[in-house]
Amino acid sequence: MSSLNITISAEPIFSINGYDFTNSMLVSLLVTLLLSLMAIRFNAWLKSGRKSNFFLFIQTIIEALFEFVQSITPLQAGRFFPLIATLFLFIISASWFGLLPGAETITWNGVPLLRGGTADLNITLGLAIFSVVSIQFYGYKILGLKYFRKFFNFSNPINFFVGFLELISEFAKIMSFAFRLFGNIFAGEVLLAVIAFLLPLAGPLPFLGLEIFVGFIQALVFATLTLVFINIAVTSEHH
Repeated sequence: MSSLNITISAEPIFSINGYDFTNSMLVSLLVTLLLSLMAIRFNAWLKSGRKSNFFLFIQTIIEALFEFVQSITPLQAGRFFPLIATLFLFIISASWFGLLPGAETITWNGVPLLRGGTADLNITLGLAIFSVVSIQFYGYKILGLKYFRKFFNFSNPINFFVGFLELISEFAKIMSFAFRLFGNIFAGEVLLAVIAFLLPLAGPLPFLGLEIFVGFIQALVFATLTLVFINIAVTSEHH
C-alpha cells in the first residue's frame, strides 16, 4: 500500500541559484497565464463582435462580478472592479486547480507538480500584503495625505493612541487575510487526500463538491473584505 504524503509547505520542483520554485508557484503561474490568455481572447471577441457560448459564459461572470461590486460601492464600482475581479478570479482558480482529479499523480522526481496555489502560506501572504497595500493606495489616491491622519494624529494623546491602534489593525489584516485563506484551502486538500487514501474510488466525490464550494466562498470572502476595507478607507474622512 502506498503511503500518504502530506506536507504543510509547498514542495520545490527545482532550484535556480538557491531559490526554490515550488509546485504551488507553478500552479499560480499557470493560473496567471490562463487568465491572461482568456482576457486577451475575450477582448478580441469584443472587438470583432463575434460571440460564442464561451464568450457569453465569460461575459455573464464579468457582469455578475461588476453588479456585486456595484452593490457595495455604487459610486466607484468602475474604479475598484478590476482589482476585485482579478483577486476573485485568481484565488478561485488557484484554489480549484489543486482539486483536479488525478492532480496529485502528476509528479516530477517524486514531487507532485500541482498543488493549489492558495494551499501555500507564501502565496496567501503575498495576496494579503497586496490587498492591504491596495487599500492604502486607494485611500491615499482619493483622500490624499489626509488619509494618513487616522494613523498619525499628534493633536492629543488619545488620538495618537487611537492612530497607533489603527496602524496595528492594518498589519493584523495581513495575518487575517493570509491565514484564513490558507487554513481553509489547505485543510480541504488534506481532507481530500485522506479520504482518497482510505476510500480511493467514490469516497472523495462528496467532499470534492464541498471543497469546490469552499474555494468559491473563500475567494468571495477575500475579495469582499478587500472591497469593504477599500470603501471604508476612501470614505473614512466623511464619517
